[in-house]
Amino acid sequence: MLVVLGPGLMVMLADTDAGSIVTAAQSGARWGYSLLLPEIVLIPAVYLVQEMTVRLGLGTGKGHGALIREHFGMPWAMVSVMTLFLSAIGALITEFSGIAGVGSLFGIDPRWSVSIATAILIGLGVSGSYRRVERIGVTAGLFELLLIPAAVFAHPHPAQLWHGLTTIPAGHASYRLLLAANVGAVIMPWMIFYQQSAVLDKGLIPAQAVPARWDTAAGAVLTQLVMIAVVVMVASTIGRVHPHQPLQTVQEIARGLAPFLGGPGARVVFGLGVLGASFIAALVVSLAAAWGLGEVSGLPHSLNTPVHQAKGFYLIYTLIHVGGALLIFSGINLIRIDVDTEIMNALLLPVVLGLLLILESRALPPPWRMRGLHKFAAWALSAAIIAFALYTGVQFIA
Repeated sequence: MLVVLGPGLMVMLADTDAGSIVTAAQSGARWGYSLLLPEIVLIPAVYLVQEMTVRLGLGTGKGHGALIREHFGMPWAMVSVMTLFLSAIGALITEFSGIAGVGSLFGIDPRWSVSIATAILIGLGVSGSYRRVERIGVTAGLFELLLIPAAVFAHPHPAQLWHGLTTIPAGHASYRLLLAANVGAVIMPWMIFYQQSAVLDKGLIPAQAVPARWDTAAGAVLTQLVMIAVVVMVASTIGRVHPHQPLQTVQEIARGLAPFLGGPGARVVFGLGVLGASFIAALVVSLAAAWGLGEVSGLPHSLNTPVHQAKGFYLIYTLIHVGGALLIFSGINLIRIDVDTEIMNALLLPVVLGLLLILESRALPPPWRMRGLHKFAAWALSAAIIAFALYTGVQFIA
């Protein structure tokens, strides 16, 4: 288990990125505990989706982009890469904005904090070792867990928690929009590309499928515990006293929590949690994009390959980070980009999940395919998510 542990934890800790934390904070401030039940329901949903990528990687020995190109042709492969890049670009901007926001909490100029983070991320990626990337990424991501005790220190009221768990105000358009953002914050296109490639780059073999599933399950629980913790922490504090206070940036959330958790304490706990989330997510997102493009184009695309043997892969990885940093420095309006990115992810889910489900039933050898209750649960949850994404898309466009 310890040998296999990693790809699932990496992708799931990255799932609770800066944009997801802002989305969860807005959920708690605006709707209290009413979004807790959807967060819990999303635990099996994200596990079932990511578990398919594990079996596809181990059962075929190929990445997600390569399988799409092989079974659907280059046009669909390009469509899948476009959805990946749309999701990755939006995510990377939110990660760098999260890093800039944490730096600002401690008086560091965003140009310095983002530049240093970009240099570290590029240096880590071109180091020529998947295992080194994974160890450092998981270590950074574990700082997110600081947000769980912070939720306990916010002293949520048990009766109000229970009331929120049993209340779903789906008749309100703003609730449905935040619900869509939370779905998009949990199941993202880049997660599918990343984990399928990661199990291969780590060198896992089919005999390790069971511990790889446990790795994914542990990550699914952890990522949603962090999301639940943020909802509870904000609902118990800001949402109780100032329910309409703007919470669109890391700085605004930290300032809102300061009177309840203590000024320095709020900055340190929330800052470290967001910094860890932003760092690991920036790493995972950029690798997913570089892996996906490498698989579709046929370029060498392993982190274990020296730079001179995979120049195209490392160039893509580097340019993604540089481009994200430049967008931050350009002065782009970041106020709404966190929640809007998660809504965009939800709108992309019909394509992403549709291709994933078809590949699972077509590309895998029969013994590796889902059967019985497992298959029914995966298809039913995916169908519900796709239907909700389509409905939300129509409402959002209208």
